Amino acid sequence: MASPVSAADPGVVRARRSEDVVVGDHIVRHRLASRAIHWSVGALFFVALLTGLPIWTPVFGWSAPLFGGLHVCRWLHPWAGVLFFLGMLVMFVHWGSEMRLQPKDREWLRPARLLQYMRHQENDPEVGKYNGGQKLFFFAVALGAVGLLVSGLVLWFPLSFPRAVSEAATLLHDVTFILFSVAIILHIYLGTAAEPGTFHSMIRGTVTKRWARFHHPRWYREVVDGQPPRR
Repeated sequence: MASPVSAADPGVVRARRSEDVVVGDHIVRHRLASRAIHWSVGALFFVALLTGLPIWTPVFGWSAPLFGGLHVCRWLHPWAGVLFFLGMLVMFVHWGSEMRLQPKDREWLRPARLLQYMRHQENDPEVGKYNGGQKLFFFAVALGAVGLLVSGLVLWFPLSFPRAVSEAATLLHDVTFILFSVAIILHIYLGTAAEPGTFHSMIRGTVTKRWARFHHPRWYREVVDGQPPRR
């Protein structure tokens, strides 16, 4: 439950419905709907992960009691996976227009660019609301969700498919979930330790002007100075 102070904060109040607007020394980055979608998808991912791990290997059997036992995990996991995919679909529609890749975003395909970003060595005045790395991550996660859904459906109804298809689906599901888990860990790190203020923006919805000017200078100019966004 929010404290009376935070509930009365003008930025928090404005962030319930609006974004990309200035409120005092802050800028609203994510409105309430965006944050609700983000956290709902995140929660569904971890439910699917923790119910799937004990099915995958007994090493993670400790997570089965969290949901009532292995038999519950076997029932809950596929449904959590379907709900996770539907949440990802809503997220894709919600953010898709803002995540359109531009020619300059291709530079993020170079590993050196990610290393510069993690070391805070990047200084690109043309970074908009989302940088190239965030856009590529968005589409990679969406593609991973499709892979998990398709392979998961085959594993859910294995007798409906040839054995070779089931074996391929098992491999695809395992590899995709491992890569997905690593990506989520990286996402959490970049949103907390590597770029302080990002996690805060997904809680309150706002960032400071200083944060926006440093990390996303073109977006800062578009919002504060009224420059038209580039398409």
